Amino acid sequence: MKGEKDLDKLLKTMTPKLNIGEYVFCVVNDFTRITREDTILLFREEEGNTIVIKKELADSLNLDYSFVASWITLAVYSSLEAVGLTTAFSTALSEAGISCNVVAAFYHDHIFVDKKDAEKAMEILNKFSELE
Repeated sequence: MKGEKDLDKLLKTMTPKLNIGEYVFCVVNDFTRITREDTILLFREEEGNTIVIKKELADSLNLDYSFVASWITLAVYSSLEAVGLTTAFSTALSEAGISCNVVAAFYHDHIFVDKKDAEKAMEILNKFSELE
């Protein structure tokens, strides 16, 4: 099964889903206290390993973070080769003063926005399906 590449179809059917919980970005080098199941995202960078985990876990492990996010999943199966989807939704969010951190995974795009902006971000993203 191939992901969708047509931008109009992607925008009309992206169906944003607000995942339950609060999420944080942390840098870790010791993975002895964190399981793979607890890790939403791991990205190895030259300076260290960035992970995204639930805030409550980060707090229990005394991990540092500076940004508490809500996690929105675009439920459409988008192709990694699709052009314009990230630009469209990030521009709309930016125009509303909402920063977004985007992760393109194999099946879906995932957007992390400031917790306080979650409902407004959902309103903006849902408007794409209303466009003719």
